[in-house]
Amino acid sequence: MKTKTLFKMNMVMACTTLALAGMAQSAYAEEEAVAEYTFLDAIKDGKHMTNFRLRYENVNQEAFSGGKRLDTGEAFTLRSLIGWQTAPYKNFSFGAQITDVHEFNDNFNDRRGNLPEHNNGTASSSPNKARYPNIVDPGFTDINQLYVDWTGIKNTKVRLGRQQVNLDNVRFVGDIAFRQNMQVFDGVTVLNKSIPNVEIFAAHFDKVRQITTKDRHGNIDIVNAKYRISPSESLTGYGYFVDVANLGQNGGNPAAIGTAAQGGNGLGASKDSVRSATTDASSKTFGARLDGVRAINPDWKMLYTAEYARQSDLAGGSPLIDAHYFKLGGGAAYGAWSLRVDHEKLSSNDGQYAFQTPLGTNHLFQGWSDHFLATPRQGIEDTFVTVAGAIDKFKLYAEYHVFKSDEKYQSMNGKFGDKYGTEFDASVAYPFNDKLLGKVEYANFRESDVYGTSLQGAARKGDKEVIWVTGMYTF
Repeated sequence: MKTKTLFKMNMVMACTTLALAGMAQSAYAEEEAVAEYTFLDAIKDGKHMTNFRLRYENVNQEAFSGGKRLDTGEAFTLRSLIGWQTAPYKNFSFGAQITDVHEFNDNFNDRRGNLPEHNNGTASSSPNKARYPNIVDPGFTDINQLYVDWTGIKNTKVRLGRQQVNLDNVRFVGDIAFRQNMQVFDGVTVLNKSIPNVEIFAAHFDKVRQITTKDRHGNIDIVNAKYRISPSESLTGYGYFVDVANLGQNGGNPAAIGTAAQGGNGLGASKDSVRSATTDASSKTFGARLDGVRAINPDWKMLYTAEYARQSDLAGGSPLIDAHYFKLGGGAAYGAWSLRVDHEKLSSNDGQYAFQTPLGTNHLFQGWSDHFLATPRQGIEDTFVTVAGAIDKFKLYAEYHVFKSDEKYQSMNGKFGDKYGTEFDASVAYPFNDKLLGKVEYANFRESDVYGTSLQGAARKGDKEVIWVTGMYTF
């Protein structure tokens, strides 16, 4: 334990030293030039990985704990990311970044518990925390990124260490940067651009740190190949292989919301237990995505997306894992404004398992209220309209969703339903200058058929209203 603590302290000190060296760039500006480019020059010529994000979040949720309605949740938090990446030196560059999330209040359930790093110091399972809705921004301090890049092969970059990863539209692999603690991966990635208009990305990870700040160990292998039809259009093929214990973005209790676990090979389950999609959810996913923006004339542009993927069991995962995903949509853009309609489906295998995206930035999909971070076992069909635009410096965005299930589920009074509900999401962003950004976001979910067997069932997708007010300063 002492060795682990000492290692962590040394790593934090190393990150701090590297970040401060980058911030002190101006102090070396007048030094006498050297004949050879040195590692110190590489540090000075590097770039910031530093920003501060202050956020207030308010959640009103139609849900129950112990037979009582949840109280209003309020979270006031500050995320500090401090880091620096060096310029290349003999084909190597180094990046280091520390993260710290501070909770200024405790009127919410952060799903973390009273661990030493935890600021509000009250276990999430205790009665006075369980009465609040989840706002998964636990207080936490750790190394966010620590990696080395090597570019010794032409048109190729190899990155080794802890790192953020965002692929395509982050539906399947993303850093979940919306939350104060982001998702990061430990392992190696390779990006190759040797073939004209083609990008090939491959990765192997043996650990992922989730937004709950929990480390999940296992094996994640990724292959993603993109062909750029034009600068704004692409065709992508991918394969994602996830064999990690107990992955989930719903607080580690998938049964409570009627879903199979997102990933995970059931390492915590008894050897004598019956294998199911919940305890043995290792999966492989293959798919293809066509996405782009095509100009019709100088003013008008056409928007389109078509995607399909198939998910099945991997490494002894449950044979119940058999589902597919598709998305089809399009629209038009005129100047700064755009309008599009999309339909997305994550299918169900006869109500026993539904297509999951355990490593994706799921907050951005199926509504910002986060009712569907894990797909319900009955699957989901989401038809939604998106409007985006700008007025002066104000960036405007809005979505309206209609949610239905792929398989019907038991609702109230012995009836069956397939209508989860509807949701309206909207945001306004304003850049005060090139470093300071302000943003207000709003989500409003309205329940239709009651998902579950009782009004107080833990599985219920009840009415939910969320407001975020955010300010970010980036160096």
